[in-house]
Amino acid sequence: MVRLLGRSGARSARRSSGLSAPGAPDRVFGMPERGTPPDTHDEEPRKGRLSRLRSAVGGRSVAGQVFLLQVVIVLLLVVAAVVALVLQVRYDTTQEARHRSVAVAEAFANAPGTREALDSPDPSAVLQPRAEAAREATDVDFIVVMNTDGVRYTHPKPDRIGKTFVGNIEPALAGGVVVEEITGTIGPLVQAVVPIKDPDGKVVGLVSAGVTKATVGGTADRQLPLLLTAAAVALALSTAGTALVSKRLLRQTHGLGPHEMTRMYEHHDAVLHAVREGVIIVGGEGKLLLANDEAHRLLDLPEDAEGRPVLDLGLASDTAELLDSGRMATDEVHLVADRLLAVNQRPTYLRGRPSGSVATLRDSTELRALSGRAEEARERLNMLYDAGVGIGTSLDVTRTAEELAEMAVPRFADFATVDLFDAVLGGGQPEAVTLLRRTAFSGIRKDAPLYPVGEQIRFVDSSPQARALSDGHAVVEPRLQTAPGWRAQDLERSAQVVEFGIHSLIAVPLRAGALVLGVVSFWRSQKGEPFDSDEVALAEELVARAAVSIDNARRYTREHSMAVTLQRSLLPRSLPEQNALDIAYRYLPAQAGVGGDWFDVLPLSGARVALVVGDVVGHGLYAAATMGRLRTAVHNFSALDLPPDELLALLDELVARIDQDEAQEGDSAPVTGATCLYAVYDPVSRRCTVARAGHPPPALVRPDGTVEFPDVPAGPPLGLGGLPFESAELELAEDSRLVLYTDGLVEDREHDIDEGLELLRAALTRAGHSPEETCQAVLEDRLPVRPSDDIALLVARTRALGPAQVAEWQVPSDPAAVAQVRSAVTRTLEEWGLEDLSFTTELMLSELVTNAIRYGGDPIRVRMLRDRTLICEVFDSSSTSPHLRYAAMTDEGGRGLFLVAQLAERWGTRYLPAGKVIWAEQPLP
Repeated sequence: MVRLLGRSGARSARRSSGLSAPGAPDRVFGMPERGTPPDTHDEEPRKGRLSRLRSAVGGRSVAGQVFLLQVVIVLLLVVAAVVALVLQVRYDTTQEARHRSVAVAEAFANAPGTREALDSPDPSAVLQPRAEAAREATDVDFIVVMNTDGVRYTHPKPDRIGKTFVGNIEPALAGGVVVEEITGTIGPLVQAVVPIKDPDGKVVGLVSAGVTKATVGGTADRQLPLLLTAAAVALALSTAGTALVSKRLLRQTHGLGPHEMTRMYEHHDAVLHAVREGVIIVGGEGKLLLANDEAHRLLDLPEDAEGRPVLDLGLASDTAELLDSGRMATDEVHLVADRLLAVNQRPTYLRGRPSGSVATLRDSTELRALSGRAEEARERLNMLYDAGVGIGTSLDVTRTAEELAEMAVPRFADFATVDLFDAVLGGGQPEAVTLLRRTAFSGIRKDAPLYPVGEQIRFVDSSPQARALSDGHAVVEPRLQTAPGWRAQDLERSAQVVEFGIHSLIAVPLRAGALVLGVVSFWRSQKGEPFDSDEVALAEELVARAAVSIDNARRYTREHSMAVTLQRSLLPRSLPEQNALDIAYRYLPAQAGVGGDWFDVLPLSGARVALVVGDVVGHGLYAAATMGRLRTAVHNFSALDLPPDELLALLDELVARIDQDEAQEGDSAPVTGATCLYAVYDPVSRRCTVARAGHPPPALVRPDGTVEFPDVPAGPPLGLGGLPFESAELELAEDSRLVLYTDGLVEDREHDIDEGLELLRAALTRAGHSPEETCQAVLEDRLPVRPSDDIALLVARTRALGPAQVAEWQVPSDPAAVAQVRSAVTRTLEEWGLEDLSFTTELMLSELVTNAIRYGGDPIRVRMLRDRTLICEVFDSSSTSPHLRYAAMTDEGGRGLFLVAQLAERWGTRYLPAGKVIWAEQPLP
């Protein structure tokens, strides 16, 4: 903000910041007339520009004075820098000379042969050549070797040899090092004196090395031209930069001198603070550049508002956005605190480009009452609109009631409660004789002494809620403290509510057509006046909109409950008893609708067990009913002991017929297919035969915990037809876990099936050993918050029927072999402790083996299994199907299978690729 000093008083002086804001002069003094964006500088006469340039150079203008001042300052800085650099260079070279003298002296003193030369008859003859060679190699001016009396043995000038050394040698004689600046025989110099010691540490001589001041000064003098050149370049660059700055300042100040600037500044300040309209100047980057006193008062701006973005000044959002946008506005009304301001705003231009905006503010408080009523009407319309959008986002009765209560607080009431009939929460028809249950509560505080959520309430006839339910219209209690009908509901709680500060109430019935679903209560505590007639009308409109959503949720709840009930009735209530597999399962219906996923466990002959998991395409009652038909078909087909691939082929034909029949009716969409996985496990051979039709592959968890997805051929989904189904045979170790599932567990909107399978593999790796632990771990890891599809999970841990429970014999095609079979069976039953079954077992096997010898073919084999029942099987290579006959009194034969059927609990025929098996089961005693 630009603030002018002078006649504006103490307030202006306190806020003044001069012309320091970036770009402020351009916008204040150079702002063109409204609607005149083009740049006018190019139209100035050439003579005027030359005159201003001469004024700038002459120093009469502010730009000229600034230019001269900056040039002088730069020149002084350059001179100071040169002097400092020269002194620094000389200091550095002197220090370098001191260090070099010490290093050379110590090196020579400790050099091999130096101490021995002192003991020679003529030390000078030995040491002088060495000293001169070392001096030339180390670039010092002298190296002097002397005895402890200071008499020289070496010197660059031979005539000085034998004379006394010039300098302080006492510290060196004591074993130290001396560095000093003196005037010696060769002039001013820097020298170092170090001792020469014998092996015992005694000083036997001294070495001095030094550099003359002429050498040191010469180094500095050689660097001086470079320093002066750098200083000249720096001076030139600084002068050029100063010229550019002065040129810009000249353009911004339009060549005005200090006196003219001061006069314009004072006039500008006087005008800004004299007008009774607020003036705001905002830069192109959205920062506040100038605000006069009136603008500060109207907008309640902080003292440091200048230079800050208008969006950070704490203004109302609509006002801040207008000032920041720079758009054109004419008499646009904004509510700021308790004032109504009429805002006019125009963009400004500088050199043909937008540079910000100027806004004027006028207080229009006389329109406050009208604007307040308009604002209230707008807020009510906004709330009704928000209610239409925000209430009923889910088809859940309780959540919809909560959305209604949350919408009303705090925009309309301080507290809101929703009470619904119990039947509505379950999706049923509401009945007036039943109790209501507090379904939702929302308030500005959580400790209000109102009935809590979940409590059943019976409103007395005199209460506003009961009257609203009976009359079908809203009831207002403006003063709860003096409302005996309301207080009669609960005298103690009513007193607590009044003491809490709640003083006014609107009770509105929740009506959806002719149905009354419950009642909504709006409570007021903070606002002193009670609810008025306009607010009652708003409450009725708000509740009417919410009632439609609650009724829709009720209807959906009813339909969903019916579909889920139907679906669960079609799924297995409990698993059949069998010993081949240890099984655990989970079934979770989708949140958004009922699907067609199913699973089943089917005991088969020979202690085998069939596992089936399927998924009907689509959701709803039709998918659930179709799932029931397919499950029944699987039950029937499994009774035929068909291989998995043949069973899926029959299911494929069934689904195709279902689709065709539904398409002909024309009133419902066809299923368009289903998926299924069918597996048969034999605990004797520990082999599992698996076939699938468009279904995800099973997961196999080995006893060591490794997880794999066996390669089971993927057939087409059921109902498409045209391609055969193939099966795969897996050999499963005991304690392996076979995991069957539907696609809802591994596929969703965020993950494709490949990624889902990898996540399932990771979950199975971390799961426990038992099937129950596996189910729990998988669902905790993979179950979404709101499943969009049904999830069926079946985990089966394999068991094996050991050799001690299996007996098998090969039977020759000879009637005499029947007696041998009976004897072997009797011995085996005695070993198993089943002597009580010997007679019936011998009789059945005698008939079955005799029939195999007479009507079947080689090879013939008999197998007996001890499981939950005693299972007898006779295998032959013939595929002829046996038939139960009712022989006449005169018939000689035809009673064999009749006897088997009478003696066995179950019996049947199982066809194999190379023959058949006739089996019979007896319960164990």
